[in-house]
Amino acid sequence: MICKSLNFKLFCFLLLFPFLQVHAEGDIKVGKALFKANCAQCHNKNMKDDLTGPALGGVQERWEGRDEVLYSWIRNSQAVIASGDEYAVNLYNKWNKSVMNPFTNLKDDEIASILAYVSCMDDGSCAPQKVATTGGGDNTAAGAGGAVNNNMLYMVLALILGLLALILARTIANLNYLKLVKEGNAPASRGTLADILTSKGVIGFLVFSLIVFAGYTTVNNAVDLNRQQGYAPEQPINFSHATHAGIQKIDCQYCHDGARRSKHSVIPAANTCMNCHVAIEKGSKFGTAEITKIYASVGYDPNSKTYIEDIENVKSDSIKAVYTKWIETQYRKTNSIEEGTELKKSAQRVITAEWDGIVSSLTNDLKKELYGPIPWVRIHNLPDHAYFSHAQHVSIGEVECQTCHGPVEKMDLVYQYSPLSMGWCINCHRETEVKFDGNEYYESYENFHKEIKDKTREGVTVEEIGGLECQKCHY
Repeated sequence: MICKSLNFKLFCFLLLFPFLQVHAEGDIKVGKALFKANCAQCHNKNMKDDLTGPALGGVQERWEGRDEVLYSWIRNSQAVIASGDEYAVNLYNKWNKSVMNPFTNLKDDEIASILAYVSCMDDGSCAPQKVATTGGGDNTAAGAGGAVNNNMLYMVLALILGLLALILARTIANLNYLKLVKEGNAPASRGTLADILTSKGVIGFLVFSLIVFAGYTTVNNAVDLNRQQGYAPEQPINFSHATHAGIQKIDCQYCHDGARRSKHSVIPAANTCMNCHVAIEKGSKFGTAEITKIYASVGYDPNSKTYIEDIENVKSDSIKAVYTKWIETQYRKTNSIEEGTELKKSAQRVITAEWDGIVSSLTNDLKKELYGPIPWVRIHNLPDHAYFSHAQHVSIGEVECQTCHGPVEKMDLVYQYSPLSMGWCINCHRETEVKFDGNEYYESYENFHKEIKDKTREGVTVEEIGGLECQKCHY
């Protein structure tokens, strides 16, 4: 292997450095999403200050490197306490025996990612990251784990090429001088390296290179203008598609029912959520924290299992009393605390934090009341001059949702999977075959049907039925 040579070790490291970074950043990105989903309600995101739970900065050091025990504590703290672990028992008593929510579903690599995120937030080494670019089309890089940034590689290669160019220029100058010496026409002094670097040829080449680089950068930035592949905004409710579409196998079109019949797939109304959550009152990951937000948005009183009458005119204190009572009731059930028993301050902090989370999620500068539509953050947004119909693709083209939106059934926090660029769409139309068999929409293409029947044609692409005509998308 060439990298075994001492002279090449540094060179190989520099070439591999960008790719080594991608893995670490990918873990931190996953950890950030998991922290927000599982830990942020009780632990301060700055990792330095206590909140409902202790500050997490330096947590691995405090557990004295016993990662196996720490992982067990995160999954089920009560089991570790029951085992008699001294540090766990002391921590439990220090926080007034406040019970930490169990996270039995977290895998080892997910916990490691959370701890990596905690560590980088604590020491300030976290930097803004770009989520993976995926899918085909123009100016995209395959892969779902993280964006591959080759800038470092390009810089190293440019440096190497520059050095080679200098060596070559110096060699040519020496050969020319030797030729002149042989002919007896040698100048009084030889040209120095400075003379070579300031010659018209070198300066002209540098100017030309600068123009090419500036043009390349300008065009690339213009092409990427307003694209948001990998965009993963934090939503007001921690809705997990991995739980609903993945584990529970709920069909995409049950919630996004507009996809089969209209231009837009539509954001499901909270009434759709209530079809299930009238009965399912406690989530598998977040308990009552997220489902109560749905109840508050539709004015549903889970205590009496009725909708609050004339909610627009009900005072905010009365609404708060309804939902804090529900949160307290569920907290008592979870922790086996009898009604009438006075709750500890730590429990009151948990209830207050959950209520504050509901208020901050459902209200903003434009929406002052809890009741009303949930302020979801839009992820996919095509330019106004581009026409796209979900119904055309879903019902007629029978395109799977994952083709454009990626493995949504595996996403806890949904992000924009595909670039949704013009080049990406055009490439899809060039490569995708239309499903002619039994599709009444395409009966008018008699010649194509005849050619397929005569086996002179294997299939028809979207391009061949006008899928690349400008007016199809820019009418």
